Amino acid sequence: MSFTEGLLQGVWAVIAAPIYLIALFFALRATPWRVLGSNRILQHMLFGATVILMILWSMRAGISPGLGIHFLGITVMALVFGWDLAVLAATVALIGMVVIGKESLDGLFINGICSVLLPIAATYAIYWFVEKRLLKNFFVYLFVCGFIGAAVSTAVAGLATSAVLVVDGVYTFEKVYLEYIRYLPLIMFPEGLLNGIFLTGMLVFYPDWVRTFDAKGYIDDQ
Repeated sequence: MSFTEGLLQGVWAVIAAPIYLIALFFALRATPWRVLGSNRILQHMLFGATVILMILWSMRAGISPGLGIHFLGITVMALVFGWDLAVLAATVALIGMVVIGKESLDGLFINGICSVLLPIAATYAIYWFVEKRLLKNFFVYLFVCGFIGAAVSTAVAGLATSAVLVVDGVYTFEKVYLEYIRYLPLIMFPEGLLNGIFLTGMLVFYPDWVRTFDAKGYIDDQ
């Protein structure tokens, strides 16, 4: 889901802009710039992931503006690159979507909150729960953080966007429910599957490239 031009009142941009910019500021501060500047593989991976993110976001289906369905792909970004690089890459992808005319400039920040910050927060909440409460196991990490994390983050993004549309009076709750919310469980499964497939490939072939995955703790110490 996303907010196209003229869909929301301007007050949402005023509210969302400082929140997103503050989050972006902290992401810029947390980014390991020295490592990123010296690691060509990481640079290529991040650039490629950003392009893939734009492609995923540009392929959408839906009836009414703002109620489009598309893959999110944020969970695997956050788990592989960390929350800071995921925020930066997603921000570049959002700006790219504005440039190619798929998104509106006035909806940039509220889109960023609903489709980037909240899904990343949900992903990391599940990741921290796994780290603190569950058994350190390869399949636990993959299934809970990857599959379930992606499904939950999709639900969070979709419900947040739905709430904004209803509160702003763009659509009635009934319309949003009929055209989007009731289909949300059907969206969550393929989102979890897609993120899980990408994450499985990374963990099998390049586990050291997954920033949130402790290969020693999850594999070597078993």
